[in-house]
Amino acid sequence: MSSENRTLDELCINTIRFLAVDAVEKAKSGHPGAPLGAAPLAYVLWDRFLKHNPRDPEWQNRDRFVLSCGHASMLLYALLYLTGYDLTIDDIKNFRQWGSKTPGHPEFGVTPGVEVTTGPLGQGFGNAVGMAVAEKWLAAHYNKPGYEIIDHYTYVIASDGDLEEGVGSEAASFAGTMRLGKLIVLYDDNGISIEGNTDITFTEDVGKRFRAYGWNVIGPINGMDKDSVDGALRLARAQSDLPTLIVCRTIIGYGSPNKANTGIVHGEPLGAEEAKLTKKALGWDYAEPFTVPQEALAHSRKALEHGERDQKEWFRRLEEYRKAFPEDARRLEADLNGELPKGWDKGLDSLFQAQEKPIATRDASNRVMNVIAERVHALMGGAGDLAPSTKTLLKNAGDFGPDNYCGHNMHFGVREHAMGAIANGMSRHGGNIPYTATFLIFYDYMKPPVRLAAMMGIRVIYVFTHDSVGLGQDGPTHQPVEQLASLRAVPNLVTLRPADATETAEAWKIAIERRDGPTALVLTRQNLPVLDRSKLAPASRVQRGGYILWEAGNEPDVILIATGSEVPIALEAGMQLKDKGIAARVVSLPSWELFESQTQEYRNSILPTEVKKRISIEAGSPFGWERYVGPEGTIIGVSHFGVSAPGEVVFEKLGLTAGRLVSEMERLMGGSK
Repeated sequence: MSSENRTLDELCINTIRFLAVDAVEKAKSGHPGAPLGAAPLAYVLWDRFLKHNPRDPEWQNRDRFVLSCGHASMLLYALLYLTGYDLTIDDIKNFRQWGSKTPGHPEFGVTPGVEVTTGPLGQGFGNAVGMAVAEKWLAAHYNKPGYEIIDHYTYVIASDGDLEEGVGSEAASFAGTMRLGKLIVLYDDNGISIEGNTDITFTEDVGKRFRAYGWNVIGPINGMDKDSVDGALRLARAQSDLPTLIVCRTIIGYGSPNKANTGIVHGEPLGAEEAKLTKKALGWDYAEPFTVPQEALAHSRKALEHGERDQKEWFRRLEEYRKAFPEDARRLEADLNGELPKGWDKGLDSLFQAQEKPIATRDASNRVMNVIAERVHALMGGAGDLAPSTKTLLKNAGDFGPDNYCGHNMHFGVREHAMGAIANGMSRHGGNIPYTATFLIFYDYMKPPVRLAAMMGIRVIYVFTHDSVGLGQDGPTHQPVEQLASLRAVPNLVTLRPADATETAEAWKIAIERRDGPTALVLTRQNLPVLDRSKLAPASRVQRGGYILWEAGNEPDVILIATGSEVPIALEAGMQLKDKGIAARVVSLPSWELFESQTQEYRNSILPTEVKKRISIEAGSPFGWERYVGPEGTIIGVSHFGVSAPGEVVFEKLGLTAGRLVSEMERLMGGSK
């Protein structure tokens, strides 16, 4: 490489560095250390390897880049601006400010070119594994000899913190087992965290750990040297059978005379004087902040013509593919666009018409999802080693893995945290509708990726079974109490707790059709009666979140509100109250979120303000039910941990019975109507 090219490379790298430094200084907040140290890694990757089109950030065959250490966001924003994404220098100057396109950590949907929302360490790493899964799966289904229509890499820059977090370890173990050969991680091994040198807590040989996971490991290399990074990336791309970790030794805060290689530079501005000294040390001769040398900008903006050329070539190949394989092409494009085939939900509403025996909603869910899977090719997912219990296996659909990347059933292992993060990456990649499954109690282990899925507004379906103390003898360690309240607290997450098989079918419809956020299906282990819809309201009303299931008259004296397995209990109590001359209305409220999204007029028609005598019953925390029962109502729930006993005994001992409902309502009414 000529000295002129080397000089231009250094100019571009320093442009990245000092856009980051200046933005952090102006904001008086941020993380300058990682951009200063990791700029050579990022520049070489983006300049020489990354296949992308800044004019079309969602081009389907682009390489994916994930900055897992999201605190280094200015590194990514500088790259996006320089290469021509819809980001201006004013956006860079507005770093971390109200309404800006450059928030403190990368946010999907806010900044063009940001693939996933990162910041909580390890999540981006797990997302990248999911993207690599999706690429493998789509390639296995659709590529033909001579027609490699799905063919791209997933690249990650990860920090020490990403690899310390448990989710990173879980995801790495899964990726190695699955042999995800187009996943390449640049490990920014600078040996510094907020508290100082990582030796105080992180002394393992990371390379050996990843080799044990089944990864190809390169290095340690000098991450400050462009040629070393270039060579390592070429070696990684030549290894198609295993994911690759490139251990890159870097210097955090590189160039800062007084702060480089210290914890201070991780998350604080350099300060005006230290910023000047750093610029001087690295030969940056521009006094004005946010200077972008024309040569650096012109070179970086070549990404626009490269991206347009690559995308045009892909479209040409796609057109040839359409002609050679028209049916495959039609289905591929439908999958990539997230479209559902016509008639995909036909017959779901009548699936349980002949069902006379009680059936657990987890079993009903299995029947529903298998019907859907026969029609919706994109549906794929699995459980955290619990599929036989969560009833989430897809029949005759194959198991995803090195022997069959076409399989629709995924086996995540006992890795709930990574399972959620991987599903997020799969969803963001596109081409599939991912679902995960575990017991509701283990939502505790996967809350971070659920929260991020809701924040990103992506389509992921969470199946949570064993939904209450009703699961019985496994006892309080496995009986969820506070989890429903926790799910409902997450903005943009729709939680559905169906009352029977017919409501379960409707819940699946909602989950499959919802494209602007994740959905949680909360299902029973124990059998429940299938409600006789000929005598009750149709289950289709689940779509509105809450509805009148049954009532003794048009003007109720009292209202009983329930979800899930407690709905039949409330129905029984309502009929007993009718026999006592009390006109009861029974409301099934499977989804608070969907109910709250209805008009005020509709909500008032279900829960009229003039009816003050209300009781809710749910086998979980009473937290939050005040909004529906009001100041004169009563909440029946479980405000303590459960107990090991048969489920029906637990319900009886905890007062989750029709008799308790009737007694409480009579008490509310002063002993009589």
